[in-house]
Amino acid sequence: MSDVNELVNQYIAVWNETDPAARRAAIDRLWAEDGTYVDPLAAAEGHAAIDSVIAAAQSHFPGFVFRLSGPVDAHHHLARFGWSLAPDAAAESVVDGFDVVVLTEDGRLRDVLGFLDKVPTA
Repeated sequence: MSDVNELVNQYIAVWNETDPAARRAAIDRLWAEDGTYVDPLAAAEGHAAIDSVIAAAQSHFPGFVFRLSGPVDAHHHLARFGWSLAPDAAAESVVDGFDVVVLTEDGRLRDVLGFLDKVPTA
């Protein structure tokens, strides 16, 4: 996984994967064993906790689609990218944010730090 763009695309795909077994297999492949995910609404450490956060987001926004909203900017062992969440691939987003990822030496996700720029009201 030396290609950061491909890694980020796979990361976004995990957020869209609704099959629990396939999602967990992808998490196991992409994240370091002690990997973390943190955003304003959640904090997770380890594969099972990360899986639970993603499943909860899917439950809260059933059928919605995560997508990249611009290019991936990367250097050293860091990358950042914008993303959006919408009812379908062509619809206006209801949530926008950006993530910063810290990579391991072998190119897996060590830490994901999420920020929310646009969120639904009420």
